[in-house]
Amino acid sequence: MDKILKLGLPKGSLQDATFGLFKKAGWTINASSRSYVPNIDDPELSGLLIRAQEMARYVQDGVLDAGLTGRDWVLDQNAKVFEVGELVYGKVGKKPVRWVIAVPNGSKIKSVKDLEGARIATELVNYTRSYLKKQGVTAEVEFSWGATEVKPPVLADAIVELTETGSSLKANNLRIVETILESVTVLIANKKAWEDPWKRKKLENIYLLLRGAISADSRVGLKMNVPDKKLDEVIKTLPALHTPTISSLTDTGWHSVEVIVEEAVVRDIVPKLKNAGATGIVEYPLNKVIL
Repeated sequence: MDKILKLGLPKGSLQDATFGLFKKAGWTINASSRSYVPNIDDPELSGLLIRAQEMARYVQDGVLDAGLTGRDWVLDQNAKVFEVGELVYGKVGKKPVRWVIAVPNGSKIKSVKDLEGARIATELVNYTRSYLKKQGVTAEVEFSWGATEVKPPVLADAIVELTETGSSLKANNLRIVETILESVTVLIANKKAWEDPWKRKKLENIYLLLRGAISADSRVGLKMNVPDKKLDEVIKTLPALHTPTISSLTDTGWHSVEVIVEEAVVRDIVPKLKNAGATGIVEYPLNKVIL
C-alpha cells in the first residue's frame, strides 16, 4: 500500500497565501474555486481544503493526519493535537494576528471589567468565554456568523474580532479596548499520525521547507566582485546572515563575495558597497533559506 499523508489546507482568506508558500517550498497545489480536493504534485500527499475554524477538530479525530490552521482555533476548540511548529504568514503581512475586544467609538466601555452584563458577538466563542471567566466578568457571548464589525451597537455591545491591521475596525467606527489573544498559523498533527515514523518524517520535512520559504521571503542574495585591497572594507559593510562566501576569481587580485541579507536593508547598503569598492553587484531572489 502506498504511503500517503492526509493534509488539511485552509480554505478561504489564507488559501492563496498557503498555496504560494507551498510553491516556494517546492510543491505546486491547484484547485478550482468550487473544489475542496486540491491537486498536489506529490503522490505522498492527499490534500483537503477545510475552513481553518474546523481544521483542529478533524485533525484531532484522525480524519486528517495534519493540517494548517490558526493557533487561535486550536485553543478555541481545546483540540488535542500535536503542534509541529509555527508558520508566521498571512493574507496581509508576516506577523501574528490579534483577537481584540472592540466597541463603538462612543461606547462607555473602556476596559474588560466594563463588559459585565454586556452582549458580545464573535466567532471565537469558547476562548472568549474562557477569557472573560478568568477576568471575573459575566457576559453573554454569542456566535457571529459573519459581518461582526457591523453588529455594534444595535445587535451587540461589543465584539471580539480578528484583525491584522485594524483598518476594518476603524472603517466601522470601532475602537480596540484590549487584545485578548495573538495567533499565528501552526502546522498541527494528529497524535497517532505523529507517532508513525514515516508520517512524522514527512511532516518534519514539510515543516522544514515551509519554514525555509518563509525565511527566504524577507531576504535576498547579493553577489559582487571586490578587489583585494577593498575586501576588508566591503565585508565590514555587509550585515550578513552568516559570514559571507568569498572565492577567488580568475582575474588576479579579485574576489567574488556572496551573502544573504534582509531585503529591507538593500537600498541602504548597495550604495555603500559601491562606494567601498564593490563592482558588478547583483541582487537575486531566494526561494528557501534553511536556518
